[in-house]
Amino acid sequence: MTTYEDRASHGGAPDRAYSRVGDDLTAVVERVRDSVESVIEGKPEVVRLSLTVLLAEGHLLIEDVPGVGKTMLAKALARSIDCSVQRIQFTPDLLPSDITGVSIWDQQRRDFEFKPGAIFAQVVIGDEINRASPKTQSALLESMEERQVTIDGTTYELPSPFMVVATQNPVEMEGTYPLPEAQRDRFMARVSVGYPSPEAELEMLDVHGGVSPLEDLQPVAHAHEILKLIETVRAVHVAEPVRRYVVELVSATRTHPDLRLGASPRATLHLLRAAKAAAALNGREYALPDDVQALAAAVLAHRLLPTAQAQLNRRTAEQVVQEILQRTPVPAAAPHETGIGMGRGGLRYGRQQPRRL
Repeated sequence: MTTYEDRASHGGAPDRAYSRVGDDLTAVVERVRDSVESVIEGKPEVVRLSLTVLLAEGHLLIEDVPGVGKTMLAKALARSIDCSVQRIQFTPDLLPSDITGVSIWDQQRRDFEFKPGAIFAQVVIGDEINRASPKTQSALLESMEERQVTIDGTTYELPSPFMVVATQNPVEMEGTYPLPEAQRDRFMARVSVGYPSPEAELEMLDVHGGVSPLEDLQPVAHAHEILKLIETVRAVHVAEPVRRYVVELVSATRTHPDLRLGASPRATLHLLRAAKAAAALNGREYALPDDVQALAAAVLAHRLLPTAQAQLNRRTAEQVVQEILQRTPVPAAAPHETGIGMGRGGLRYGRQQPRRL
């Protein structure tokens, strides 16, 4: 185990990959990331967040304007992993049974036979999720939270790993049904792809100008490897001061004057899990406040509802999260001369003023 003193003695050198966390995880993640980035040009931070949500056992909401690659990102992530994939095109006439499945009467057996719906896959791509009715959207609630589906009184377990990657267009609102708070709260993180840089867009013309790279994309990781990495992320240590820091950030959203709805306890848990996954991706067996700060906006902003006055002042939820990050004191690791280690058994922090992001 590398301790805080070990890192301090090297002048604050970057964290090294550890034998238990770093080696296997880094190799698999690098393969998946390279595979996705071969399709999504110039968006490494978006790809990294997608992998973070996958390893944290969460669900991802991709929200952006048309034509920036939302569905392509979801497809590239799904195809890079050797697991079952189902794509659902959400439309106003889509029924809940199209998602969860339906029991059909079998004349020969004289009994009902269950026909699984599209939700029975390890990676489920929900395209334009806000175009389906609220009744159909609610068919995802149980599966996203409990990883199971109940049909006609019978509960069916969903495969593992299980991840829902949904896309929606925030500007074309005609004929859409905004996601209710209960639905948005089940997504661990929201990401916006954004427009590419001129250089990335020029490279996109070369790569996508002929045949789509999705057609030649092959799986580079097996489902059992992802399960192993998820177990590794679960074992990442989070010290008590960092856990308290997560709680303080989320609690601040519930009392902020610009918000009429703050983040839920589920958001607290999602932020902690995402921070653990980010720490593992950085080759560490322990999470730091920096991991929490880097993911706070992506994990919290889509759950928050600004007040009417804040909307009139053009205050966004992301701006409120950044303000909370600046105001909340950050736990700081004890200095080297105190002799306090940073191992699994004894990570301790002092308190310092919020750092400017």
